Amino acid sequence: MRISPRFFAAASIAALSLFAGNAMADGEKIIIGTEGAYPPFNNLEADGTLTGFDIDIAKALCVEMKADCTFVTQDWDGIIPALQAKKFDAIIASMSITPERKEKVDFTDKYYNTGPALAVAKDSPITEGTEAAFEGKVIGAQSSTTHSNYVEAHFKKSELKAYPTTDEYKLDLIGGRVDGVVDDVVVLSEWVKSEAGSCCKILAKLPIDIAINGPGAGIALRKGDTALAEKFNAAIKAIRANGEYKKINDKYFDFDVYGG
Repeated sequence: MRISPRFFAAASIAALSLFAGNAMADGEKIIIGTEGAYPPFNNLEADGTLTGFDIDIAKALCVEMKADCTFVTQDWDGIIPALQAKKFDAIIASMSITPERKEKVDFTDKYYNTGPALAVAKDSPITEGTEAAFEGKVIGAQSSTTHSNYVEAHFKKSELKAYPTTDEYKLDLIGGRVDGVVDDVVVLSEWVKSEAGSCCKILAKLPIDIAINGPGAGIALRKGDTALAEKFNAAIKAIRANGEYKKINDKYFDFDVYGG
């Protein structure tokens, strides 16, 4: 089992500063927090580079704002407290905009919106992604996410097993220690298409529960940081209009991840 990228020391990723040309040299300095363990949205590679849709979108936004941006990886469970403690200025880590989180942080407009799905082993006898089909079964999900909340709300007859990262629940699904897992449909779809996820399949796309899943993923900011929110919102609109968003989208997906 590989060590989760979330546990790399911040000092080891100081070299991940983003310099998008000389025009940004004197720009506003923004530190961006991300998880680095949620492919294809964000992932810390073995060589220490951050990759993924979140990262490329963040870079494009920083270019649009003429900002000098630096990335820091952070354990998901502590990512909001770290923002509040001013370890970084913004979270770009596929964080869904939910009422519960809005009590702690402010959000920009969404920058993408995808729904949840349920994956099982290819030889699973379960044929439906319903509460009745999973009665008495164990479902895995990453802790402190909309997906673990979704399981608790919509699979009340099942046992939720929560994990610090997606890596752990994937290993338990492969090993037969859980009967299914719930996560973002894109994350699970990309995983089951890979060699590592060849054991498993998408059983069902799950209906979006707006009260749990929210209207999409946004950039989280400290409460009251309206000036930075306005800059990010303007940049999101700009890259949607100038084609940069589509360019990044098409690098990762064969559909418009922005959603309706």
